[in-house]
Amino acid sequence: MTAARETVLGRIRDALVLAPTQDTTVRRAYRTGRSLPDDERLALFTDRLVDYKAQVHTCTADRTAQVVAEVLRERGAQRIGVPAGLDAAWLGAYDGEVQQDSADIAAPRLDALDGVVTASAVGCAETGTIFLDGSPDQGRRALSLVPDLHVCVVDLSTVEAGVPEAVARLVPERPTTLISGPSATSDIELERVEGVHGPRTLAVVIRTDV
Repeated sequence: MTAARETVLGRIRDALVLAPTQDTTVRRAYRTGRSLPDDERLALFTDRLVDYKAQVHTCTADRTAQVVAEVLRERGAQRIGVPAGLDAAWLGAYDGEVQQDSADIAAPRLDALDGVVTASAVGCAETGTIFLDGSPDQGRRALSLVPDLHVCVVDLSTVEAGVPEAVARLVPERPTTLISGPSATSDIELERVEGVHGPRTLAVVIRTDV
């Protein structure tokens, strides 16, 4: 193992010696500036999420608490975790136990939760991707990965048509997690297995007027 490691590192050192010393400008001629009307953006985003086997619920902002509570009730979630900055009003209709997350809670302990509710930073309609950036209403990465159910509230106003437009809204210095449906993988026989690397169930609540 040591010999193989030295061989690999040696090749890297040799490559660095041969590499040009001057900075290289990478041309990024991405297609940008795309947009879609709200109804088309919502339809595309929903279609992609459903294709990834996510559960999608739409509502107006004033019904957020009711819809979140209904989703949690349907999944039998009696004890949920939330990031410290989540809007408490979103849980106003939920009658289960709510645990506010903190860095003092060891990640393995999060497995005792039935689910987690978070907000989101940005969405991409074209790919059905939700971006979390660790903001106070989204919490640390472990919180959205360990519990088996993730209820994610997305404001339609934060959903962009394409990838370049969505990425442009992100803060590069923030830790970003990209979610495209519930966690899933396939074995060598292409049998789909869900919940391996994250939540088995992703429920997305899209607020259409925010």
